[in-house]
Amino acid sequence: MKQNEQLNGILEMVLNRQLGRSINELENYLLANPRQVDMEQLISIRNDYQLMVGYWQRGFDDPKREEVCDQLLHRMYALTMNIAIHWQLAESPYMKAIYQRPRNIRKDWSMSAVRASMEGFVSDVTLLDLEPEHVRQQKSDELYSRHWELMRDLFDYILTSRQWRESLGNAFLEMLLSPTLASIDQQLIVSAITLSAMQHFCFHKWRVLCEVWRLATDEPLRQRALVGWALTTDATAASLFTEMGDMVANMCNDEQTREQLAELQMQLIYCRQAEEDTNTIQKEILPDIMSGSKMKLTREGLVEMDEDTLDDILHPEASELAVERMEQSMQRMVDMQKQGADIYFGGFSQMKRFPFFNDISNWFVPFYPQHPSISKTWNNARGGKFLKTLTRIGAFCDSDKYSFVLAFDHVLDRLPQSMLKMIEQGEAQAMPIGGEVATEDQKEPTFIRRVYLQNLYRFFRIYSARGEFNNPFADNERLFFFANPLFGMEQLSQQTLTVARFLMKRHQYQETMNVLDCLPEQQRDYQAYIMMGSALQHLPKMTRHSAAECFRMALQQKPDSERALAGLARSLFSSRNYEEALGLYERLMTMKSDHRTYQLNAAVCLLNVERGEEALKLLYKLNYMYPDDLNVSRVLAWAQTVCGKYEQADKLYCQLLAQEKPEASDMLNYGYCLWFAKNIVTAISMFRQFLSSQQDENYSIADEFLTAEHQLIASHGISDAEIQLMIDAVTL
Repeated sequence: MKQNEQLNGILEMVLNRQLGRSINELENYLLANPRQVDMEQLISIRNDYQLMVGYWQRGFDDPKREEVCDQLLHRMYALTMNIAIHWQLAESPYMKAIYQRPRNIRKDWSMSAVRASMEGFVSDVTLLDLEPEHVRQQKSDELYSRHWELMRDLFDYILTSRQWRESLGNAFLEMLLSPTLASIDQQLIVSAITLSAMQHFCFHKWRVLCEVWRLATDEPLRQRALVGWALTTDATAASLFTEMGDMVANMCNDEQTREQLAELQMQLIYCRQAEEDTNTIQKEILPDIMSGSKMKLTREGLVEMDEDTLDDILHPEASELAVERMEQSMQRMVDMQKQGADIYFGGFSQMKRFPFFNDISNWFVPFYPQHPSISKTWNNARGGKFLKTLTRIGAFCDSDKYSFVLAFDHVLDRLPQSMLKMIEQGEAQAMPIGGEVATEDQKEPTFIRRVYLQNLYRFFRIYSARGEFNNPFADNERLFFFANPLFGMEQLSQQTLTVARFLMKRHQYQETMNVLDCLPEQQRDYQAYIMMGSALQHLPKMTRHSAAECFRMALQQKPDSERALAGLARSLFSSRNYEEALGLYERLMTMKSDHRTYQLNAAVCLLNVERGEEALKLLYKLNYMYPDDLNVSRVLAWAQTVCGKYEQADKLYCQLLAQEKPEASDMLNYGYCLWFAKNIVTAISMFRQFLSSQQDENYSIADEFLTAEHQLIASHGISDAEIQLMIDAVTL
């Protein structure tokens, strides 16, 4: 989505409460880009601002000055944002067409007129039961078709609407909480508000989403509102709309809200890995399913194979194993789905080319059979029972259900004749690959929310004009809303830790730190500091915290924690603080005397504090106990190199480099061994071999010799001139 940097700069001034400066800058912008209505509003704001300034300069004490200033900032924000929206509509022919179409079709967009039409539809549907059966279907089709045109236009109207006033927000809120409107219509309106607020934050749109979540009784409606306000909560806007913080805090006083927010955060992460899950399914699971079935996939569709193939006769055990693998893969799909994976994305992403999906609203409308685009197929399709059962029991999102119905006739034509006959006669039992989802389970908030998030993900990932929209799945600040400062509160501390653990398991270390950074310090317990320290060990050194600092904080809460001691020792080891790290490893070895890693790291520390003989003694013992442990051999070879025992080290390095895939570090260290032993020509060859296997494009052998290991090299009697000769010999 295109951005106007000048207007963005003015918005930043408003959010930083620089009222006078923002007025001047916006006036300059409007002089260069004149619009009479915008200039009139700005002049009104300036006049009120100057009036306030005049009273202040004359020394009047105005107890409402702060309130007046906030009101002016809100007016200034709305004006600037509306100008930005107008600019973006002008820059995007696509968005401009969406803006103009509903406004050209319908002139009266007052809330009273819209609500009357929506309520009239509900009444008319109720009265359909009184119609004679032979005309009921025709009238139903006409009624639903006319109503869908209204809802499609309303969706586009809301999507492209500008900043709302409080009164308009209240009108929409009343409409969304009214029991006289259809839930499907209300859900679609919530999606339109969400999409609009994602494009341009509007406090009153956000407020409506919050209030719908808080006050509505219809669960699908509440879940859409929850997703909407969580993904549109803007921390920067909270500096201007100060009530946002209190509203979020008040909602989070409710345990249900806290738990569902944490679930939502984890579900969003599952959504974003849909393509990874698709690769797993296509490469690892589907081949086993297909090999265990009696079907073969061809260009003409599925072909049923002969029942008694020669292979089955000659190798009956292979057929049994294939069926077993198929059953295991089917269960794996079920397990993935239960954990939250989007197992249908890969298949249904190829079924979004129908004209149906050209309308944005169709990506978000809840599935209902009377939708004008599918009602004919639904009522007249071959194998209708099969179709209705599959869409009812499967864990398909609304978007995929529409895809399936639209493609149903085409799918049937590609099935084997025997299977087609069973379907048309109602003999085939519909069962989705991921297994059946019980009706009661489909009513659970977790399931409802997951299905809606999959609708969202498909829109932002597949829709042809997706580039015109702010994609929450590509925006870490929006997606990981638990890292939003507005959610950094005491009430959410347990849920924050749950989300952080979830992220750690997926090796998302930066996101883990961002979430834990929002946790109030007084709520950071032992587990929080352990996670922070562990995450920081996988991140670049330039961070607000150090891993060692976090592990020290964990030790304050549990002084004898092996995990905290090991983490601190490793952090100190990595930062070359070998003296302190050695003390910790010695302490750890008293706790676990047979722990190899502790002993190896202690040996390296001993080497670096010039206690080489002690290091060798420890390593010889380990080598005797674990003769096949390459890590022990590796550290021993390096210790022998450092201590001048080059011949012994040479033998170990030859063994290490004889492995099928030798470690690059062994080549480097062997090069040092050869160099220190004055075997210069072979050392040059080994260093070159090391460089050829080096994958880090920024690696410099010169930095290695002149900085990282300069002291070690010099301690073996090698001068700076010799070091430079080696650099030239290796690199030139």
